[in-house]
Amino acid sequence: MKKVFSLNKKAYYNYEIIEKLETGIVLCGYEVKAIKCSNVSLTEGIVGFYEGEAFVENMSIASYRNVSTHVYGYDAKRRRKLLMHKIEISKMQWKVRRKGFSVIPLEIYSGCKGRIKLLVGLVKGKKMYNKKDIIKKRDIMREVERLC
Repeated sequence: MKKVFSLNKKAYYNYEIIEKLETGIVLCGYEVKAIKCSNVSLTEGIVGFYEGEAFVENMSIASYRNVSTHVYGYDAKRRRKLLMHKIEISKMQWKVRRKGFSVIPLEIYSGCKGRIKLLVGLVKGKKMYNKKDIIKKRDIMREVERLC
């Protein structure tokens, strides 16, 4: 059973999701505890590729309130490494460079054996008129449901 700790709702509104990929993420122990308390925000997060490796940046994990005293200068938005296969990294990197897509985090959840997983998406920005059409269709569906 998968438990979602945080969901990037803005991504589903602002972007057209082309492809999704489940990745692992390298975290410290107190960051895992903070995520399990839902102290994480994905809204400003973006995935970058450096020297053949993937990193998530600007994903904010608030500090755990019971963290040990040996942790000084905690950076909530530090760069965290993603665990992906080399082939997956090269495919995503190629699509970002050649086709102008972006890669952003969509969900963070617990995977098998209690491991924290990050769902990243290859996305393309939506135009403003597409967003207005979606809002209009959603409002029509709400009205239809109310009448039934």
